[in-house]
Amino acid sequence: MGRYEILDTDHGTPGGQAQADILCEMGVRQAAGRGCPVDLVEAHKWLNIAAIKGSPRAAELRADLAVSMTKADLAKALRAAREWMSMN
Repeated sequence: MGRYEILDTDHGTPGGQAQADILCEMGVRQAAGRGCPVDLVEAHKWLNIAAIKGSPRAAELRADLAVSMTKADLAKALRAAREWMSMN
């Protein structure tokens, strides 16, 4: 997965809308396989984090994605999101 650097400090504040939008886009890329293999667990993780940070679009996409995932994959995605949030 590609790395995103936030160079504009006005838009890259923790919990800021710009960061939520970037995280949402990371989830969309993983779900669609744009530049990487499709990975629904990773996609759900990034969409979940983006939703927590205030992206309504990410919340909608996360719900749509969850319908096509197994309970085991959902649990894995939620664990990954919690781990990421605790480290960042």
